[in-house]
Amino acid sequence: MAAETTDAGIGAILAAGERDFLVRNSGEQVNISSIEANTVALYFSASWCPPCRRFTPKLIELYKELASQGKSFEVVFVSGDQDEEAFNAYFAKMPWLAIPFSDSEGREGLDGRFKVRGIPHLVILDAKTGEVYTEDGVEFVSEYGVEAYPFTPERINELKEQEKAAKDNQTIHSVLSSPSRDYLISNKGDKVPISELEGKYVGLCFVVSGYGPVEEFTAVLAKIYEKLKEVGEKFEVVAVSLDNDESAFNESFANMPWLAIPQGDKMCEKLVRYFELSNLPTLVLIGPDGKTLNNNVADIIDEHGLEAWEGFPFSAEKLEILAEKAKAKAASQTLQSLLVSGDLDFVIGKNGAKVPVSELVGKTVLLYFSAKWCGPCRAFLPTLVKEYNKIKEKNSDFEIIFISSDRDQSSFDEFFSDMPWLALPLEDERKAFLKKTFKIRGIPSLVAIGPTGQTVTKDAKSLLMIHGADAFPFTEERIEELQKQLDEMAKGWPEKLKHELHDEHELVLMRRGTYGCDGCEEMGSTWSYRCDECDFDLHPKCALEEKKSEEEEEEKEEEEEEEVEGKGTEEAPDGYVCEGGVCRKA
Repeated sequence: MAAETTDAGIGAILAAGERDFLVRNSGEQVNISSIEANTVALYFSASWCPPCRRFTPKLIELYKELASQGKSFEVVFVSGDQDEEAFNAYFAKMPWLAIPFSDSEGREGLDGRFKVRGIPHLVILDAKTGEVYTEDGVEFVSEYGVEAYPFTPERINELKEQEKAAKDNQTIHSVLSSPSRDYLISNKGDKVPISELEGKYVGLCFVVSGYGPVEEFTAVLAKIYEKLKEVGEKFEVVAVSLDNDESAFNESFANMPWLAIPQGDKMCEKLVRYFELSNLPTLVLIGPDGKTLNNNVADIIDEHGLEAWEGFPFSAEKLEILAEKAKAKAASQTLQSLLVSGDLDFVIGKNGAKVPVSELVGKTVLLYFSAKWCGPCRAFLPTLVKEYNKIKEKNSDFEIIFISSDRDQSSFDEFFSDMPWLALPLEDERKAFLKKTFKIRGIPSLVAIGPTGQTVTKDAKSLLMIHGADAFPFTEERIEELQKQLDEMAKGWPEKLKHELHDEHELVLMRRGTYGCDGCEEMGSTWSYRCDECDFDLHPKCALEEKKSEEEEEEKEEEEEEEVEGKGTEEAPDGYVCEGGVCRKA
């Protein structure tokens, strides 16, 4: 029997004007009053939206599974496509109903009614009353699947309580098994009973094939895994695949010496939620009793590399030992220990000329991590060249070494051609060691190494942006000296002033940490003319100097744009996001 549709029910929500029907992808019209489902989901989506295209197969699977179980559930597609052809191609894959594409007013009305700000968006309703059960349908379908039905607040709370109870009583079986599976697989296809992991430490390694940071991590983890096996530790690793493509997973799993949950198993998605996965790589460590010891030891392995095995199972006492070893290693650091590896005892100048590392010993050396594809790097390069030349005029004991993240030799060569300093070769194995040693998370980045080979600062870029060439040799003592000079100068500056860039309020001279100047848009430090109410800062030099003519400003901006654009533009590689003046791994 059809569910009753009142003024507040699904009929009033879905009908528009004289239209009292929905459509199927066959073109058949379905009267809204004939909808029998007790629970109806409005699916706001579009073919041009990648997250929508990823979510739609999950929703189709849930829809079909609920239908096979005889559950009362219907979906109505509310398209955000630009044209009817795109709508038809996308809707053709969907087994449910839709608002006709021709009824743009009706579709826009639903967008407004449910305040849709982004897609995919899934609103789940009580068909009879029109009560909204949840507007977080995408999240609940992704996290709980059919178990979330009928998606009422009561059912979602019940599932959350079940999860909490499961964590309180966690065992290796509750984490890894499912009602239909009590085994894991090896890369040879063997089924290994989960019972064989009882009493062992187990690392759950979340993996995505083709994602550089994960591949780099698993390569190190494989060596640690073999070492722990060699010394007799009861340790196993289980891969938790986030791949959609089985062939891609199989290809990467073939190189892993451990076990895995079968690719595509719903337990993989469940564990993402269960352990609140927020970044990759992630390695969850579970103890011999089946309880979680650490939600992510990947950072420890990333910091200490292969030597991390000595800290296993990463208790507080073991981590203290690792920290002491790292401290001792840092204290013994020299330029040769950083830049010499076997026969690789040189850097290169122009035309590939080899320069022995020994010639740099005793100098202040900046390690410049950068790449041509990185917009912020291209923007920063002219400043770095200018300040480099200023420093070299007065200090011969100074050098920069370019450490490239470029993807091909031509990009490296083009970018390096505008640099008056040295570099490591593009394919040099020392680059990975240096990035790991200094925990390079984003570029451009400048690490300063002093004459003794000790690290002076890992943020020489900020010091250069604030103080320019005067920051040399980048030591704490030099920066303190510069700040004292600024303090003396500040005694002669007015306490308050008005400025045409911010005529709403007076600007007050105050001591500040690092800030961005709203005038020249460069970094500042120590002193600022500030309006707290508007969160507005001006460098003292910007606030006090006479305004340049508009023509001078326009010429400067055009020159800077031409300089940056002249380097060419490239897209950031997969796994990187460029924003806020830096490109970081996503």
